[in-house]
Amino acid sequence: MSAHTPPARLRDTWIALSGLSAVFLFEMLDNSVLTVALPTIGRDLAASTASLQWVSSAYSVAFGGLMLLFGAVADRFGRRRTMLVGLVLLAAASAATVLVTSVEQLIVVRVLTGLAAAMTTPGSMALTFRLFSADHLRVRALTVVSTAGLVGLAVGPTVGGFVLTVAPWQVLLVANVPIALVALVGIRSGIVADRPADLHRHPLDLVGAVLGTAAVVGVLVTPTLAVSTTGWPTWAAATATVAAVAGFVVRERTAPHPLLDLTLVARPLVASGLAYKAAAGLATAGLSYAVTLQLQAAWGWPPALAALGTLPQVVVLLASGRFVGPVVRRVGLDRAAWTSATAVVVGLAVFTLSGRTGYPAVAVALVLVAAGMRVVGAVAGASVLSGLPTDRTSIGAALVDTASELATAVGIAATGTVLAALVPGSVTVARTTAAHAAAVVGALQVAGAVITVVAALFVAVGVLRARRGAGTPEPTPTPTPPVPSTSSSSSSSSSTSADHHQEPSRA
Repeated sequence: MSAHTPPARLRDTWIALSGLSAVFLFEMLDNSVLTVALPTIGRDLAASTASLQWVSSAYSVAFGGLMLLFGAVADRFGRRRTMLVGLVLLAAASAATVLVTSVEQLIVVRVLTGLAAAMTTPGSMALTFRLFSADHLRVRALTVVSTAGLVGLAVGPTVGGFVLTVAPWQVLLVANVPIALVALVGIRSGIVADRPADLHRHPLDLVGAVLGTAAVVGVLVTPTLAVSTTGWPTWAAATATVAAVAGFVVRERTAPHPLLDLTLVARPLVASGLAYKAAAGLATAGLSYAVTLQLQAAWGWPPALAALGTLPQVVVLLASGRFVGPVVRRVGLDRAAWTSATAVVVGLAVFTLSGRTGYPAVAVALVLVAAGMRVVGAVAGASVLSGLPTDRTSIGAALVDTASELATAVGIAATGTVLAALVPGSVTVARTTAAHAAAVVGALQVAGAVITVVAALFVAVGVLRARRGAGTPEPTPTPTPPVPSTSSSSSSSSSTSADHHQEPSRA
């Protein structure tokens, strides 16, 4: 192993960090900016409630379903290479939005965008984490990158609402093209290519990948079928989903080189971190979808005013970044994880119980969720990856993101399914009536209650698993060699890039 002098400052890797930040900006901006446009898209494309649900869910289904596969692919063929291919696909799929004339075509575009996201995600945080060897620099680098993503999450609805007042909704998705180009240039110029010695050559578990993807897709599709159809399609989907889940578990327990080692998932730190991440993702997705529909479909707010209504979330997400580190140092990683996840769930509960009383309750819910998300996004992922061996973190990062995306998609699917079942006709109408508004608000309360209970159970599971593992130290990981950056003043040194080392989750 050759010696390598890691960068001593963030500015030494600014090109690499710019590209990686652009990746996270896209991942957080994409769905958040699309959510505020759903009523407009519904009217423009004459889309049903179920179709609008798929416009949102198609991205998450593709992203979550293919994450594990591309995590394994990146381990074998190179994260940088996989990311660059994904960014080219992202730019092409986003540009194709200008050709969309039906909701079915838009769903196809969203699937391709989710595929591109699955290709770019597994290696992105690993590369950020390994640019440095000092823990404080790693934390600062991850804060820079995650802040870019949170900016997208925070300003997406606000920017989207204002754009819709002056431009067609297609502009919101075409905006991914310049972001993808910035990421492409930054990663290609700022991060060196993977060396063959840094990649492992275990056979790819394609059977496990197919079964895992089928299981994720089945979990998301079955609730929609239960509302939109009756009889055998629903039962067939449910049966196929159960069979896929069972087959995946059996395959991963018996395969010589499994796609996902299930014994690692059962480790206390890993299990608790995934539970907190799932709880936060589920509650955040449910609240985001519900707030948008309540403000516009129930209360009749125009997109620009609805965008202003999300400003409390924007302010908290952007202003609270400097407090994350001190809070975590003061209360500890585990307490920061469960309290922040609880804050997100409480925010959804406030909206569910009091959101119909007026906007102040909605604002309180947005503040609680934003404050919780600012912390849990970092600490839950750090918990997962601190409990993994250093040669399992690429697939571990994919697992973290799969849990987050799956929870997000389930939150959207659950809300959309309840709306389709309880709101007559389409949830988006040209003119809001009192009866329609009451039906939408009532349905959102039911959906919010269901999601709140499930998310709270995830938090409880996380707390129990963390306490169970408190007296059992995790195996100590091997130190992670930093990845050389071509923009770093020290990148000319000979280096070793360990492409399967730890990476924390995205915020």
